[in-house]
Amino acid sequence: MTTNAGLWIDHTEAIIVFAAAAADASDETRRIESGMEKHVRFSGHAASDGAAEDQRDRQFATHLDHYYDNVIAQLHHATSILIFGPGEAKGEFKKRLETKGLGDHVVGVETTDKMTDNQIAAKVREYYKR
Repeated sequence: MTTNAGLWIDHTEAIIVFAAAAADASDETRRIESGMEKHVRFSGHAASDGAAEDQRDRQFATHLDHYYDNVIAQLHHATSILIFGPGEAKGEFKKRLETKGLGDHVVGVETTDKMTDNQIAAKVREYYKR
């Protein structure tokens, strides 16, 4: 059975919509919080601050890896995945899917602004109606 999913993602949350196969069925929506604040990179610090900044960057990357793996676990049965959202998270997530051997499930990557849950669900339904 084909399972179509849409994923709006940024560094703070992911919203997954599983598009209903039947016209009279409802979509399933899941929200996953990353549990982190927006990552801020500082530049122009003295050399002594470089090690602390590198450590923060590594912690941020490790946290993102766990977050992305949690999202992947929710998408494990999806046969097609549309990824969209603002910023860099969508591209990072696509790369993470590829490292997990799921890159061929991605049907598209699009840049969008912040969206409501209803807008996300409508976009996913519209995409898979084509």
